[in-house]
Amino acid sequence: MSQLKFIDREDEIKMLENIYSKQGSSLFIIYGRRRIGKTELINKFIENKGIYFLATTEGDVQNIKSFISLVSEFFDYPLLNMNLTDWNSVFSVLASSNLFRKKINESKIIIAIDEFPYLIEGNKNIPSIFQKIYDTILKYLNIMLILSGSSMSIMENEVLSYRSPLYGRRSGQIELKPLKFKYIKEFLNVNFEYRCNIYFILGGIPEYLLKIEGGVDFWKNIEKNILSRGAFLYQEAEFLLRTEFREPRNYMLILRSIAYSKHTLGEISDYTHMDKSMVSKYLDVMMSMGLIYFEKPFGSDDKYRKKFYWITDNYLKFWFRYILPNNGRIESSHINEALMDIKNNFPTFAGEQFENLMKELILDGILEKSFDNVSRWWGKDKNNKSGKDIKEIDIIAASYVRKEIIFCECKWSNKPVSSKILKELREKSIIIKEKYPDYTFKYAIFSKSGFRGNLNENDAILMDLNDIERSLVK
Repeated sequence: MSQLKFIDREDEIKMLENIYSKQGSSLFIIYGRRRIGKTELINKFIENKGIYFLATTEGDVQNIKSFISLVSEFFDYPLLNMNLTDWNSVFSVLASSNLFRKKINESKIIIAIDEFPYLIEGNKNIPSIFQKIYDTILKYLNIMLILSGSSMSIMENEVLSYRSPLYGRRSGQIELKPLKFKYIKEFLNVNFEYRCNIYFILGGIPEYLLKIEGGVDFWKNIEKNILSRGAFLYQEAEFLLRTEFREPRNYMLILRSIAYSKHTLGEISDYTHMDKSMVSKYLDVMMSMGLIYFEKPFGSDDKYRKKFYWITDNYLKFWFRYILPNNGRIESSHINEALMDIKNNFPTFAGEQFENLMKELILDGILEKSFDNVSRWWGKDKNNKSGKDIKEIDIIAASYVRKEIIFCECKWSNKPVSSKILKELREKSIIIKEKYPDYTFKYAIFSKSGFRGNLNENDAILMDLNDIERSLVK
């Protein structure tokens, strides 16, 4: 990935600097999905303090040759003249060098191996080999070894798992997450609504954001950079899943069903025609990798069994909802038909994503308070004899310390919100308020298009897009 400039990641840099500042050896793990900015983070941290090596799928022989070339240049030590064919020999010979020891005595040296999973795919013994290298060689030297990777399954199972030979050796780890919404403006000089729409479909993945052209209309960007054959974002989702799973078909089918609003185990099983036990197994794998998450209604206890599953990543949500179903149109050059389908259905998708964005912003302090629980609620109306879940509140933010609950409604509509919405929110909140008799309650409405009528009430917070944008600058 090649970013135009390094954005955010201050906390991660501080964590790395803290480990680096300690005398002696350290082993640090960095992992996260592809395109998220691991390479930029590592290179920003290393600067001239060590070596950055990018592993490939070429196998041990070629990777060792490439690594030796880098090491020889950095340490000014002629490893290239030696016939070294295994990793242990490379590090053993290097550690015995007077030039090497002189350099690490002057300052700690960083050795970063990126895409470590490629080494493991080529040689299943790599975790054991590097455990031996660390325990017998690097552990006694002023070296910081960084192992990084994009394959979440391999990093979780072969590097971080307690079953891994490397378990217990690491000094720290970072799972690199997508950039937060407030940093989108660093990539795109566009208005706030445009930034919201981009975040709804791409999230905070730096490489994806770099594909969007700020001076181009939102829909033109989708047509040009997502719906066009050969466009990076057209096939990226399939590439991600094929590199993560050897048999991605069933995973893709489940993700497609969730994108089509099949959120319960039963609904997913019916849509995919797969046994519930098999679906459950796939769901567990994807949850462990952070691809999906499950949701229970606010206030539910451990006995609540009806979980709702959602796709975590914004780009994957958009891709499975709109790109995959329109694949035939795109391949047959009927892009306008695909684009029209997205346009017609986008308000619903954007409305869902606006709720998720506001959850994120509430957790980040947009209401100038911290909360212990920020989640959706749905439940039954006691007065309704049909037994259906007919009540829903977009967001409930609760502080158990302050004994405060804020009920929130999110409206991504071209029409201003009227007092009717606030009245309905108050009515729906009664079911929850009865369970928290000693709490104080407030209400918040987040509206794309502002408000009309008299909504100025003491216990109500009203924010349109301009208010939300201003709050992010504070």
